Amino acid sequence: MEEKVQFKAEIRQLLDILIHSLYTEREIFLRELVSNASDAINQLRFEQLTNQNVHDKDAELAITLTVDPDEKTLTIKDSGIGMTAEQLQENLGTIARSGARAFLDAAAERGEDASDIIGRFGVGFYSVFMVADEVRVTSRSFQPDAEAATWISDGGDEYSIVSADQQERGTTIVIKLKEDATEFAEFFKIRQIIKQHSDYVEFPIYVVKANPGEDEAAPEPVNQQTALWRKSPREVEAEEYKSFYQQLTFDFQEPQHTIHYVADAPVQLYSLLFIPTSAEPGMMSIRREDGLKLYNRKVLIQEYTKDLLPEYFRFVRGVVDSEDLPLNVSRESVQASPIMGKLKSTITKKILRELKGLAKDTEKYTTFWESLGIFLKEGVATDPEQVEKLLPLLRFKSTTETEAWTSLADYVERMSDGQDAIYYILGDDAQSVQRSPHLDYFRKNGYEVLLFSDPVDPFMMQNASEFDGKAFKNVAAADTELPEATADAADEAKEDALEDASMAEVLVRFKSQLGERVEDVRTTDRLSDSPARLVDPEGAMNQEMQRMYRMMEREFEAPKKILELNPSHPIVKKIASLSSSAALLDVLIDQVYDNALLIEGLHPDPASMIARIQQLMQAVES
Repeated sequence: MEEKVQFKAEIRQLLDILIHSLYTEREIFLRELVSNASDAINQLRFEQLTNQNVHDKDAELAITLTVDPDEKTLTIKDSGIGMTAEQLQENLGTIARSGARAFLDAAAERGEDASDIIGRFGVGFYSVFMVADEVRVTSRSFQPDAEAATWISDGGDEYSIVSADQQERGTTIVIKLKEDATEFAEFFKIRQIIKQHSDYVEFPIYVVKANPGEDEAAPEPVNQQTALWRKSPREVEAEEYKSFYQQLTFDFQEPQHTIHYVADAPVQLYSLLFIPTSAEPGMMSIRREDGLKLYNRKVLIQEYTKDLLPEYFRFVRGVVDSEDLPLNVSRESVQASPIMGKLKSTITKKILRELKGLAKDTEKYTTFWESLGIFLKEGVATDPEQVEKLLPLLRFKSTTETEAWTSLADYVERMSDGQDAIYYILGDDAQSVQRSPHLDYFRKNGYEVLLFSDPVDPFMMQNASEFDGKAFKNVAAADTELPEATADAADEAKEDALEDASMAEVLVRFKSQLGERVEDVRTTDRLSDSPARLVDPEGAMNQEMQRMYRMMEREFEAPKKILELNPSHPIVKKIASLSSSAALLDVLIDQVYDNALLIEGLHPDPASMIARIQQLMQAVES
């Protein structure tokens, strides 16, 4: 018996698209065929729950791949449910016609669980024509009285169905490879693909040679079969998590934290995620990029899936397995699937909850923060929807907690009576920011200030306006309303200050010497330990934006600053005592100004001060 059947015109066109456009990597065809084979075995196992009268019932439930480089063929054989001639035509003669779909519908009607069905005989099968000159699918149904048949196609306009004499139950696919695809008849190539894409298919997968040598050992399954993330967390030992993590990442340190999470709503997923000790890949890592491994029913869909997490969680490693994703889709289709959005939202919320729990252990969270905390700041800067959940996870150094990390909640708890704002200061590094003159008033009066010295901090503050009802305020901003001063500090400042007349002369001298370099020179009562500070004039771009522009190397003209002087400082008093004709007067004024630029990180050429400093040193010696 031989029957030739024409593909319909629209199906022929769709077949061309599937072969040439849908898949980005040719090896994906093997993933699809192995998935279909696993599907067929699952269907048989499901059938046997209610029917023991099946053909070849003692055959091992397995998948065997046979490579023959001499004949340039690859054969995939399964011991699954098999197909009749009519089913071959129905399933393979019609694009996207799914035998598995019909099985699933029947299972649903009976209220039975069919969650382990992996693939569909449909779109995915036709990916084989990316590598095949000809495909022969021979199948023998589980039904005892069924006859075997073979479906034959070269991917052209028609296919044939002929009788066959296969006695074993199941399906055998023989692929005659194209000249440019003979690599898929290589033993180690096929083993590598199975390990990458189908390592956790639950049935044994054997890879054998068509003509093995006499000393070849009996074949053993290539795949692991047991997917750790599919087990109940109660059944998994800590050592198993560690071993899996090291195998996944080639990072031979233990992960900081493990998240084993299973959910049925709002989307079905199994996940096993790890927080590493560092975001940087280890020396032995073969990782090419960030992203989670994405599986569908234990079959790898994507090696590096970036759409499952927000960018700021890119340090997370692990796997996600969702049965809600269709297997037979290309990488681009996965990214466009609305299911991906649900997966991302669910996983992101879970990681945030885990970090909140981890934060209760100060020692462990400190380790996490010092290695990976910068990513959470990035999250505040880039994800306005999650700011409220991210802010409690942030940690900072402060003017009173210079060694230990403090949370915003801890800061609020320590706030002085009557304080209604969270004070912070921006700086270029952790050391210089603590020496900022903007901190004088707050230190003198006992107000804690958070120290922001990471490059991401100015960006972060664009989205962080308040915490626990307390507004964030930059102490370096000229318009920041000062909290109440203590009586002792206020009295001490008044007693030490220059008289108004003397201070007025100092201001004139500074303005004359600095000229166009400053917007203005004025006195301030905010300084105690520092002689001067620079602030922005009214209406200028705020400090956060200025720092952002500088870091992005965007062209912008920094606003001229206002120089504020401390009437109580010895240096300012020294300048006041000098005659207007004194040789060092202008030198001192220039140095005070340059010092203020330097502490703000604004000095264009710090080395240019050396000659002036040496001049001042020589003056001291004389």
